[in-house]
Amino acid sequence: MSLVKSTLTIGSFTFISRITGFVRDVIMANMIGASWLSDAFFVAFKLPNFFRRLFAEGAFNAAFIPSFSAILTEQGREAAIKFAGEVLSVLLLVLLILNAIFIIFMPWITPFFAPGFTDTPEKFDLTVALSQITFPYILFISLVSLLGGILNSMGKFAAPAASPILLNLCMIGGMLWLSGISETPAHALAYSVFIAGVVQLAWLVYICLRLDMMPAINSPRMTAQVKTMLLLMAPAALGSGVQQLNLLIDVIIASHIEGAVSYLYYADRITELPIGMIGVAVGTALLPMLSRQIKSGDIAQARTSMNRALELVLLFGLPCTAALCVIAEPIIRVLYQHGAFTAVDMLATKNALIAFTVGLPAFLAVKIFAPGFYANHDTKTPFKIAMLCVGVNLFFNLVLVFVFHMAHVGMALATSIAGWVNVGVMMVILHKRGIFAADTLLTTRLIKMLIASIVMAVALLLTEGYFTAMYDQGIAMKILALSSVIAIGMGVYGAAVLALKAYDASMITKLVRRKR
Repeated sequence: MSLVKSTLTIGSFTFISRITGFVRDVIMANMIGASWLSDAFFVAFKLPNFFRRLFAEGAFNAAFIPSFSAILTEQGREAAIKFAGEVLSVLLLVLLILNAIFIIFMPWITPFFAPGFTDTPEKFDLTVALSQITFPYILFISLVSLLGGILNSMGKFAAPAASPILLNLCMIGGMLWLSGISETPAHALAYSVFIAGVVQLAWLVYICLRLDMMPAINSPRMTAQVKTMLLLMAPAALGSGVQQLNLLIDVIIASHIEGAVSYLYYADRITELPIGMIGVAVGTALLPMLSRQIKSGDIAQARTSMNRALELVLLFGLPCTAALCVIAEPIIRVLYQHGAFTAVDMLATKNALIAFTVGLPAFLAVKIFAPGFYANHDTKTPFKIAMLCVGVNLFFNLVLVFVFHMAHVGMALATSIAGWVNVGVMMVILHKRGIFAADTLLTTRLIKMLIASIVMAVALLLTEGYFTAMYDQGIAMKILALSSVIAIGMGVYGAAVLALKAYDASMITKLVRRKR
């Protein structure tokens, strides 16, 4: 399957996932707003979600897929599935122990992630209770990540990409049907997260059984292959999850500021749309391809694949960056400003969104550069870069929050700065190793895409004011206004891209038809 075709498969399901995710967040904002209930739930959800993002988008993609692909290529399908069973058996034992430790000691662990909550006993106790309900989600979603890695390595991208949709549907159902019988709406959300983990795992088990790809669970044995993969996975979790580590630091500091945890969550959810649809989709499709190309010694083709992948993510990422900066306020007003979510919450979230958006191109590019290391079984270098970036994020957090008094906006901006440092260092190292070098085609197209994005931003600035009055009316008029502005932006950008020949339709058709 070609890079673009694989990306379209993953991206289409990710798009559905993000849309259902937005429906989930809209209902959530309406029910609990940016209150102490939302702060408590978001911290409780952050714990398993933090590990989910590391496993689903980091450690397993970085360590398991190259190892599985190598065995699949060299020893065949049966040996690869056997290896997956060995990993599954060890991983299940580790996860059961991890869950037991976290659930039992959650009252002592929670202050580490949300030290500011200890000043409010009611909020702290609720956070502990919700965390004990949500944390088992990491058990289910880690196994989902392993099964998804098997399917992705076999070229089956659709089922794993569809899995997050089930989480959103379960959480929507939980808010609608469990809120009336739960102690608080936050409890209903926590229970729905647990249920979602069970449903997602059952879905991929069914798919793997149907395709005869389900690994067997045996007595855990630390074989040489499993040990090698685990050694790769440990630094990979930090190396590929630097953005998540930085967001976790934000949560720790934000716990001292009322409402900040919620503002950062709602803003981050919007930036996650292009990252998930574009960056993760392309990066997921790119890693198995790079693994095969590097394994066969075709470094030139690997460089070409990275150039085209970077080109593809920025084709959509650059206009997203421009648009989110220009129309951040109407986006927040339409999506969240209902029910318990006030105008004050809207302005606070808008500013955080703009600060996160500054780093969006970097967050997207990291999804392309990271596979350049992992495909070559190098997880140590991304780990070292991650540690540097965590330090950068912490430094700017302290400076922007406590010196310049930028509160939660300073935290979001610090995350963006760390993202740019991350991608810059990765690019330099890959260039020195000869794995990545920007070719003329990439450079030319990026300049044209940047010009097209600027043209689009100007068009949005000139036309957005005509719809201002509609944002003060009913929800239907608000949606119509925002949809009209987005349509104008997309039309102008598309026309500019075609006029500048930055990435025309024939190029996309050619890439879709090309087999790797």
